[in-house]
Amino acid sequence: MNDKVLKTLEYNKIIEQLTEYASSDEAKSRCRSLRPSTDLAEIEQLQQQTKDALSRIFKSGNLSFSGVRSIHDSLKRLEIGGSLSAIELLRICSLLETAKRAKAFSRSEKDEETKDSLTEFFAQIEPLTPLSDEIRRCILSEDEIADDASSTLHSIRRSMRSMNDKIRSQMNSMINNTTTRGYLQDAVITMRDGRYCLPVKAEAKSQVPGMIHDQSSSGSTLFIEPMAVVNLNNEYKELLLKEQEEIEVILASLSNLTAGYSEQLATDYQILVELDFIFAKASLAKSYNGVAPLFNTEGHINIKKGRHPLLDQKKVVPIDVRLGEDFQLLIVTGPNTGGKTVSLKTVGLFTLMGQAGLHIPASERSELGIFNEVFADIGDEQSIEQSLSTFSSHMTNIIRILNQADDRSLVLFDELCAGTDPTEGAALAISILSKLKLYGAKIMATTHYSELKVFALSTPGVENACCEFNVDTLSPTYRLLIGIPGKSNAFAISQKLGLNPDVIEDAKGRISENDENFEDLLADLEKSRVTIEKEQLEINQYKEEVRKLKEQLEQKQERLDLSRDKILREANEQAFNILKEAKDMADETIRNFNKYGTAQAPMSEMEKERTKIRNKMSDAQKKMADQKKNAAPNHKVPKNLRIGDSVKVISMNLKGTVHSLPNAKGDLYVQMGILRSLVNVNDLILLEEDTSPTSKKYGKTGAGKIKMSKSSSVSTEINLIGKTTDEAIALLDKYLDDAYLAHLPSVRIVHGKGTGALRNAVQAHLKRMKYVKSFHLGEFGEGDAGVTIAEFKE
Repeated sequence: MNDKVLKTLEYNKIIEQLTEYASSDEAKSRCRSLRPSTDLAEIEQLQQQTKDALSRIFKSGNLSFSGVRSIHDSLKRLEIGGSLSAIELLRICSLLETAKRAKAFSRSEKDEETKDSLTEFFAQIEPLTPLSDEIRRCILSEDEIADDASSTLHSIRRSMRSMNDKIRSQMNSMINNTTTRGYLQDAVITMRDGRYCLPVKAEAKSQVPGMIHDQSSSGSTLFIEPMAVVNLNNEYKELLLKEQEEIEVILASLSNLTAGYSEQLATDYQILVELDFIFAKASLAKSYNGVAPLFNTEGHINIKKGRHPLLDQKKVVPIDVRLGEDFQLLIVTGPNTGGKTVSLKTVGLFTLMGQAGLHIPASERSELGIFNEVFADIGDEQSIEQSLSTFSSHMTNIIRILNQADDRSLVLFDELCAGTDPTEGAALAISILSKLKLYGAKIMATTHYSELKVFALSTPGVENACCEFNVDTLSPTYRLLIGIPGKSNAFAISQKLGLNPDVIEDAKGRISENDENFEDLLADLEKSRVTIEKEQLEINQYKEEVRKLKEQLEQKQERLDLSRDKILREANEQAFNILKEAKDMADETIRNFNKYGTAQAPMSEMEKERTKIRNKMSDAQKKMADQKKNAAPNHKVPKNLRIGDSVKVISMNLKGTVHSLPNAKGDLYVQMGILRSLVNVNDLILLEEDTSPTSKKYGKTGAGKIKMSKSSSVSTEINLIGKTTDEAIALLDKYLDDAYLAHLPSVRIVHGKGTGALRNAVQAHLKRMKYVKSFHLGEFGEGDAGVTIAEFKE
């Protein structure tokens, strides 16, 4: 990638921002040398690393690399057996502490560890905690070694403190002596060349015997080491030398310990520098809310809601740009300061950033092509030194582009062939664009030439675009509209600013009819676009409303399904309890019957048991009736019922005949086969009488009597156990006819299990009966395989 385009598209400013996010010198150097790549695999790897680092920042916060400093020289010194200084050892300690932080950062996610492109980097880091702890224990700062770094050093420093106290005590006694104090310039103890001295007046130097070590700049004060403390100072000096020797021993010992980890230290440093570089890219992406674009090798560009990264992200207007798929040349027109150049630079800068592994400030699923070269001719490149005018300097650049561009190039032109005669400039611009289009390059150009608008309209593979301008406010909206040629709006702007209408009308008269028609066409297109956008906005709003309604309906349906399942489950449980209670009652009744039958108990006892059962059934029916009464009926409640009317009891799903008129509460008796039950009128549906000619003819004579007779005599169950097959089928055939005439919804046929011959004969006969709707073996509580339940057609 040529360096000229990096400067033209301000890629270097992005790199400056990136460098600020790096901590180590080597990572900063990596940032400054970052250049766009042309290898798809490498680009995708760089983008994935940036994406994973950004994801970790969002989950666990920022990771500081402030402790990473170069240790190359220190490692080389260790390699040849040298000893490190305290500063060098502290740098290694700081590196290891940063490694420890990085290791903890990689484990900070509370959920299960998920592998990404950075997992391997973190896995290779070794904090070497024992080494860093030992260095930190022995070295307190760059200038201070801890007393307990070694027992010898601790002993030496204890002796130094004792010697120091002796010297100060001796010198304080001299200062406090009234005779000696008169010879001193100040009553203080000072140090010169590591030896304790007193500031003595120059004229009294003979009165204070000792060694002169220094004098003041004026010569009025001499710094004399009193003879009384010379020996003590000599001993103190020896202790200082011993202390320094012991410090060297401690540093040598730490250096030997560090040398054993040289290889891992080098690895830690390289990994931390690499992570510092990667996290710098992620931090930059976070600053402008960047995303990882998709890449292709076909040169397709599809930027969605792209924002130039060097503009204020709160004010910049996002743009959508497409290039390379439906068309390979995009011509952008419109008034000055409308955003044409910014759109041009955005496309070029996004391409460079994406190929360098940097995220772009755009929406998800934005797509970029991979180009071997990006060329840009933007801005005024006039050169006084080279005697080049604006047009000449641009043409020199264009010639270079024509000589180097190919089908893997992205070419950007700002105001192509401006600065010369408009007619010649437009013709030259069309020829240049046609040549580059023939090469297969992807081109985006801005212009004011109307001829280029016509060229775009009439040439395949070329598309118009414009930067929207609001004439009412005389300000651009900075929106890029693809498919619509731009309009200069010179007349409208001039009129809005107050130019005499006569001048504007005169100017309009001076443009050709074709140009005027073309401008009118552009105005009509703009009006149509605004109308379509408004309608599209309304459609999107309707779609959103429909989507919300659909979601509400789905939620409602889900609630209904849950409620239905709950009701069914409760109903099944209730039915099981009822069957169990009925079975218990039947068992108890049979036991009582056997008891009373064998013991010849009085009838009053049997009647008492019967009354108890009857009361229990009445209570259950009353409870059901009350529930039905309280519930609002969702059907038409029958009125003006008459005895003999056919009705259906909803709660029992049985048909019957009205046997009594409703009382004040709406309760009445209904005969359902052999069952006579008290129900509420709200639990009934009035059935339509048969209106066929036959029924009209006979009215309520024989048929009604048969129905009443059958309803009162036909049982809901027939027992065929002990019968032969022929006997059973004959009895079953008559019983089914009677049950069907009695309008029983279903019957229970008891045939027993046995060999299964009787069951098979019964079911074969049921298959031949036209009025039998369906049949099945009894379920749990109904008799299992020893019973067949048959249902009649209505």
